[in-house]
Amino acid sequence: MSNPAPVIVLVRPQLGENIGKAARAMLNFGLVEMRLVEPRDGWPNPAAGPAAAGADIVLERAELFASLAEAVADCPNVYAATVRKRGMTKPVVTPDMAAREIHEAPGRSALVFGPERSGLDTEDATLARKILTVPVNSEFGSLNLAQAVILCAYEWSKFAAMDIPTVEEVLPPAPQEELEGLIDHFETMLEAKNYFWPEERATVSRLTLRNVLTQAGWNSLEVRTLRGVLSTLDRPPRKRN
Repeated sequence: MSNPAPVIVLVRPQLGENIGKAARAMLNFGLVEMRLVEPRDGWPNPAAGPAAAGADIVLERAELFASLAEAVADCPNVYAATVRKRGMTKPVVTPDMAAREIHEAPGRSALVFGPERSGLDTEDATLARKILTVPVNSEFGSLNLAQAVILCAYEWSKFAAMDIPTVEEVLPPAPQEELEGLIDHFETMLEAKNYFWPEERATVSRLTLRNVLTQAGWNSLEVRTLRGVLSTLDRPPRKRN
């Protein structure tokens, strides 16, 4: 039995028409779960309906979130659809590679797309486990939002008809909210030790730490173990008899 269909997450989309076109692209290939993070013109948006051309079920079910972290909190497999970010050491996959992984890997998956003009920023991309990049003409890499969504949805649909067994002997990756807890735990302990000093290096240091902790693909047991280790290190040493 195949895994649940991936959710499509649009981060700060700018135009209602583009949200509607993305919904149309999704429904063409059987995807109905859209999540919106801080759409510029609010939600619902009357311009989305006509552009969806009948994909009303996607718009009706669309959920609104205040941050990307909240939108993918239940998804252990998060893909950031963007060009590879400078200084970011995450695996890079194509839409067909991501589609296969989504069908084989346990747990929910999210395909994350950024604003129409600028795409995902580095901070958003660090939430992902992998970077998803569409191989396009190097001299004209100009995909719009709906085109990017439809390419990924199409690749997923090709595997949806196939019976690819999941890997049962391997524990699924931890949900994003558990990973966020681990990152917060690290940051709290490191702040107490002035790890993020000097201040001008703090942002880069935090992003590097997040990249290290998100690319490993920890499962829930591993996350709990790491947090237990951190808690133990934070306690005063016990006196031995």
